[in-house]
Amino acid sequence: MKDFRTLKLLDRLEKVFTSFDIDYKSMRKILQVKLTMDGRRIPTIFSQNAPKKDKETSNQYIKSLWIYVLFGLFMIPFLFIGDSFLFQMSLFYGIFTFFVMTSMISDFSSVLLDIRDRNILFPKPVNRRTISTAKMVHVMIYLFFLTIALVGIPLIVGLVKNGLIFFLVSVINILLIDIFVVGLTALIYLSILLFFDGEKLKDIINYVQIFLSLAIMIGYQLLARSFVIIDLAISFEPQWWQVFIFPMWYGAIMDMIMKGDFQPIYLLFSALGIIFPLLSLWLYIKFNPAFEQNLQKLTYQGKAKEKRRSKLSQLFLKLICRTHEERTFFRFAGLMMKNERDFKLKVYPSLGFSVVIPFIFIMNGFNTDFDQISNNNSYLSIYFSLIIIPTTMMLLKFSGKYKGSWIYRVAPIVQLKPMFSGTIKAFIFKLYLPVYLLLCVLFLALFGVYVLPDLIVVFINSCLYAVICFMILKKSLPFSESFEHVNQNNGALVFGLMLIAGLFAGLHFISTLFSYGIYLYLVISIVILWMLWKKGFDITWERVMQ
Repeated sequence: MKDFRTLKLLDRLEKVFTSFDIDYKSMRKILQVKLTMDGRRIPTIFSQNAPKKDKETSNQYIKSLWIYVLFGLFMIPFLFIGDSFLFQMSLFYGIFTFFVMTSMISDFSSVLLDIRDRNILFPKPVNRRTISTAKMVHVMIYLFFLTIALVGIPLIVGLVKNGLIFFLVSVINILLIDIFVVGLTALIYLSILLFFDGEKLKDIINYVQIFLSLAIMIGYQLLARSFVIIDLAISFEPQWWQVFIFPMWYGAIMDMIMKGDFQPIYLLFSALGIIFPLLSLWLYIKFNPAFEQNLQKLTYQGKAKEKRRSKLSQLFLKLICRTHEERTFFRFAGLMMKNERDFKLKVYPSLGFSVVIPFIFIMNGFNTDFDQISNNNSYLSIYFSLIIIPTTMMLLKFSGKYKGSWIYRVAPIVQLKPMFSGTIKAFIFKLYLPVYLLLCVLFLALFGVYVLPDLIVVFINSCLYAVICFMILKKSLPFSESFEHVNQNNGALVFGLMLIAGLFAGLHFISTLFSYGIYLYLVISIVILWMLWKKGFDITWERVMQ
């Protein structure tokens, strides 16, 4: 097997791991196997004709880091905002924490919650602490690459602008943030594992991921509102709740070292920024045996519940799905989205974002003046809820049980149109519509009943947007590919698709400038949706097999 450079660097910390009663040689071998497997791509049942270059050993996660380099470039301006290191670096670390935490939730939760090591390694003469540490180091290796991609260039810019001390303190702060995020995530999952089991446990984990996503977004808003900007002068007003916004801990460390400003609040923040990461790491190491033991609960499937279909739900299904085949695939896709744990790990956190982001833009634009908000067209920020559509549409072809996709070949499926249309309808009505209805209730309470026609137009445009995304994206059978392919370079494509959502919002705004323009826009959207829905799903087997 290949001897990776990251493992050679890790060899320098061998004595540190040994001091914690960890068999370093065994851990290194486990990591070598894991990193080797990460670089292998297993072709799915429908990818036998893929080009050879797609079958070569390659790590798609590493290849996808360019998009994080791009995000890192947008962090550079924060290094030049004002002369307050507390302000600019708190925002800088806040953005970094946002990307790291969301990556932990969406990409690395499945690694932390992986129970395959138990079946393979536990029967072997390997220290349990060694196995669990290998899992954590595996996550930290990829988190290291993510960190370099995000802050590598900004830190070089900071080195040139502010000097070597700024650079070294930033590196230490970022390492502490990485440790704290990983330890905090693991401890949250441990607390859940202690009190729940079976299918309820899996559902609770998904809900916690949504909550963490919301907490990140809300916390970042509280961070920005901790400072008052008057005539380009930035002032800091200490509040008791700021101790919970941990990016400020590291902004205080930077301000204290660079300016020598040893205020009591800065000393408190600095102490918290050092103590909590080390404490979370120590707690994780101490309680890791309990964590690994309770992971076994994830294997419990529970008793299958017989769910009767109500006449109302059957009537609704017949209204939205005209054929028996389409209704069959609607039910199938709905069950997959409900029960597929890997799918929920990647999609459910974005549901929380789609709820919070519209309100963030409203509040940022009008400083929470509700009278001012309710008398303008800021309700168009609801279009930000459409961000869930392109990312989820891409994930509809993936499944942890993708090997079962052979059923498509043996089933008497003549036309693929009912399969695709039923799956897209299941996504719209099972995932997107509940989120959108919640937003509608909140927007009606905030803006009044007069925006109801606008909300109807937005939903029609959402359905139209889903069809357009389907037509643009590469065609694959639903739930027929492995999640190992999910980290391919799709960042530019998603960004381009989001511009289409912006086009819908722009046309919506123009329609509000004319009398009854919104109703004309509604009619046009319905006609275009009907035309595209009729033709957009006419896909042949040959096109899917390409």
